[in-house]
Amino acid sequence: MHRIYPILLLGLLLIGSMPARGQTLSLEDWPQFRGINASGVATGCPPPVSWDVESGKNIAWKTEIPGLGLASPIIVGEQVFIVTAVSDQRVPSLRTGLYGDIASVENEGLQSWQLYSLSLRSGKVIWKRILCTGQPTMKRHAKSSHANATPASDGNNIIVNLASEGLYCLSVDGDFRWKKKLGELDSGYYRVRDAQWGFASSPIIFQDTAIVLADVQERSFVAAYDLRTGRERWRTNRKDVPTWGTPTIVTGPSSSELVVNGYRHSGGYDPTTGRELWRLDGGGDIPVPTPIEGHGLIYLSSAHGESRPLRAIRSGSRGNISLQQQDATSEAVVWNNPKDGIYLQTPLVYGPDLYACRGNGVLSCYDSHTGQRFYRERLGGGGGFTASPVAAGGRLYFLSEEGEAYVVRAGQEYELLAKNTMGEVCLATPAISDGVLVVRTRGHVYGITQKNDDDHFFYVDSLVHIESEKSEREKREHQAVKP
Repeated sequence: MHRIYPILLLGLLLIGSMPARGQTLSLEDWPQFRGINASGVATGCPPPVSWDVESGKNIAWKTEIPGLGLASPIIVGEQVFIVTAVSDQRVPSLRTGLYGDIASVENEGLQSWQLYSLSLRSGKVIWKRILCTGQPTMKRHAKSSHANATPASDGNNIIVNLASEGLYCLSVDGDFRWKKKLGELDSGYYRVRDAQWGFASSPIIFQDTAIVLADVQERSFVAAYDLRTGRERWRTNRKDVPTWGTPTIVTGPSSSELVVNGYRHSGGYDPTTGRELWRLDGGGDIPVPTPIEGHGLIYLSSAHGESRPLRAIRSGSRGNISLQQQDATSEAVVWNNPKDGIYLQTPLVYGPDLYACRGNGVLSCYDSHTGQRFYRERLGGGGGFTASPVAAGGRLYFLSEEGEAYVVRAGQEYELLAKNTMGEVCLATPAISDGVLVVRTRGHVYGITQKNDDDHFFYVDSLVHIESEKSEREKREHQAVKP
């Protein structure tokens, strides 16, 4: 009985720290890119450490999804939602690996953009809706698709952003509610305007609005749309190069702020009005990672061009907080590791630590409060890593583009627990709900769950380990400031 108590205690702590959300969503839901507030962390029963696609070990189901889409799955209740784009001509190409080719894919023919609802328990297709059909307005990169943006849900509505093809709202039962035209959104390399790479920033939902970030070649903006009607509530123009990160809502002690990653302008906005709260310049000039929050700090990463910082910003900052050339930190910029930023993946805060994995599979663990690095280890050789990590039950899950799933124990010492092979290309970030790890590969969606109770005690011990590390850290910090 004493082994169960830590789970109940930690569950109460986690619930107490969660931001207020709509009553139709539960703590087990994964309603947007990287789950609640893009944290990448799931509560409750965790997925297994190991599985085997060929033998079926811990594989609950496998469902084929046509076309090409790199949008991540989301989970609401017993439904998994997946977006894809199906070509009428041929199997679309997808080039993985580490390379520097900036060219767009040509002559892809008509596309049918589709939204699928699958059963979380069986993988069975509950319904499918064709959102639109036509020639893509914009081209895509060879390691991209015409369906990159992950849907978002408040438990009643599903918001799908197809960029130049429009913003869509459906009910969770598949009923169309509204469509909003967003205009031509050209996401590409700002130095080579002909290099179109495909839109990827995912929508999020705040209160009764859907929020969209559109940093593109011309007329960039961030805007909020009424969930019931699609009417534009507010729009704030931005002057930045194209970016691909998803906005994040950070809930502070007195108010919420909408945080976006950028090159000329990372910053915070009032999510109810669009009014700018703070701004920060600098970083890599192709920002992809999504901002994340933890311990009262906002973590920003970017890496391309002359700069690749990993920075921690104090939430609730105001005004222009850009660092002066001679400054390493400031009141607002709590710590700054100028060479540690990552390019494609979104970092992960889990317990007291921050994890950041580079595109070549080199994983680093940091003190999330100070930026001190505890380790730097390579997950695997060759290939690339695009999907962002997720965590549950004291474990971190990393997927390589080649389809290798690495499971690492959370903590300040590196320990690889398992390496599992999916057998297909993986670029989408997984989702977790109620012990089910949902993985999207090049052509399928998998439901992975523990089929016995072997992992139960590992789960308890891992959670206690994380809380123990946190308590020890707080004790050391208290001793350090003692008079």
